[in-house]
Amino acid sequence: MADNAEAVAPQLSLQRIFLKDLSFESPRSPVVFQEEWKPEVGLELNTKSRQVGENAYEVVLELTINVKNNGEAAFLIQVQQGGLFAIAGLDEKQLHHALGAFCPGTLFPYARENVDALCVKGSFPALMLAPVNFDALYVESLKNQQAEATEQ
Repeated sequence: MADNAEAVAPQLSLQRIFLKDLSFESPRSPVVFQEEWKPEVGLELNTKSRQVGENAYEVVLELTINVKNNGEAAFLIQVQQGGLFAIAGLDEKQLHHALGAFCPGTLFPYARENVDALCVKGSFPALMLAPVNFDALYVESLKNQQAEATEQ
């Protein structure tokens, strides 16, 4: 009986963190450095996940940061921060929540670090992205999906 309990015990562990894609564009350099710096920051978040093996899941957190200064583009950063997670013993709802909230939350600090490094390398001030509540985003996403399903 103990063996059976161990076999279904929930497990979730991070196996590897990797950078899948990275892009930095500063179309108005060097003119942008001569202007007073009053940035307007736009942030888009997206996640993707897929099963890549038995109990192995790839999760990719995509960040697009569009920064404008005086209404004009200053720079654009796109980061795809990936992670390989070993997940077992979760029911479908728990797995969906882990892939949609817990795993992206684990990847976010790494993506934020890459964003800061790119800003500095582009000669801009570091952009300290605020923490993100991925659980709240996950719940909101579920509500939107349910609303769309009832409309159809």
